[in-house]
Amino acid sequence: MSADNMVQNERASVNSTPSLSVSIAFGEIRAEFSGDPQTVLQSVNSFLAKEIPDISLAKRLSINFSAKELVDLFQRYVKITPEGPRVWSNPERKYSDKEVVALQLVAQKIAAETLGGVPSSATLGTLQEATALNPKSLSSRLSELAKSGHVIREASGDATTFRITTQGIDWLAAALAKKSQ
Repeated sequence: MSADNMVQNERASVNSTPSLSVSIAFGEIRAEFSGDPQTVLQSVNSFLAKEIPDISLAKRLSINFSAKELVDLFQRYVKITPEGPRVWSNPERKYSDKEVVALQLVAQKIAAETLGGVPSSATLGTLQEATALNPKSLSSRLSELAKSGHVIREASGDATTFRITTQGIDWLAAALAKKSQ
């Protein structure tokens, strides 16, 4: 693709939203996009779907929750407090122990992705303190969640931490949506 055929998307900034510029090079194909972030994202997605059709096929099968999607899905259930990420209880909602553990790990992930400097995984002690679950029950729920692929157990040095998986996030979102119907 020649320089004359470069794709450009420039938009005058009406407000104070910063402009985003993206350059793409894939083999001989080159493109540049700039403007507000939403427009650039749409233009990049459209360009990739047109120029690299297999990406469009793969996108139908891929799942990856952004921080914004996590906040949108779970803002009614978790909060980031000065004491750390927490499951936000509501007397009208009753969560199973598995859901409480998964929600706490989602809150931990949201805190890690939005605040920085916060780990995306939590130790057994941190989970016990945050959820107030009986240590034996907590350990059993974590084992069940790990066995089903909803949580990953990570051992590093002396500490074992737990992290919610993408599959776990999807399962939890579906379980909570079912309860709120």
